[in-house]
Amino acid sequence: MRIVVAEDLYLLRDGMVRLIEAYGHQVVATTATGPETLDALLTWRPDVSLIDVRMPPTQSDEGLRAALAARRELPGLPVLILSQHVEQLYARELLADGAGGIGYLLKESVFDADQFIDALERVAGGGTAMDPAVIAKLLAGGSSDRRLEQLTEREHSVLGLMAEGLSNQAIGRRLFLSESAISKYTTSLFGKLGITDDDSGNRRVLAVLAYLNRT
Repeated sequence: MRIVVAEDLYLLRDGMVRLIEAYGHQVVATTATGPETLDALLTWRPDVSLIDVRMPPTQSDEGLRAALAARRELPGLPVLILSQHVEQLYARELLADGAGGIGYLLKESVFDADQFIDALERVAGGGTAMDPAVIAKLLAGGSSDRRLEQLTEREHSVLGLMAEGLSNQAIGRRLFLSESAISKYTTSLFGKLGITDDDSGNRRVLAVLAYLNRT
């Protein structure tokens, strides 16, 4: 994979570059400010970008806004946000365009190199990788989508774990259910959300985006 790493702290940025390259991927550019990040994303059009939220010059939400601007120019550009903070407004905007290839992880929740690289690869492939704490923050306002109100409690649980990027097998292990049982739940929730086999894109991604954009 060709990756852009946007992080203003040198030691953290260098550490992520070394880790990514150790797994056989190529870091094509590193950036330390919001404007640098936007320029790199538009220039390199990476397979996935790893972006911090708060970067110079304002130390507010420069990184996330650079990602949004890049995705407006290059729809579907895969972006994995890695931050200490959950910026609800811009996170919702990132999800609102309906394109896959989106992730938002909190730095404090990444404990394993394999987990980190798996999230990058999943987002690069058009999937999602959402931190449970980010999901909880985004869903705090409750649902205004009647389709989601049709889901059972179990289907909500399955969809929440799907948003984290878990496979049916992994969801089954988490919920102590068989993989076939999870497949039945996913088929049911896809139907209730109006997502069919004919929909372009990944059905799991479309379901997750509906879930996270529900307020």
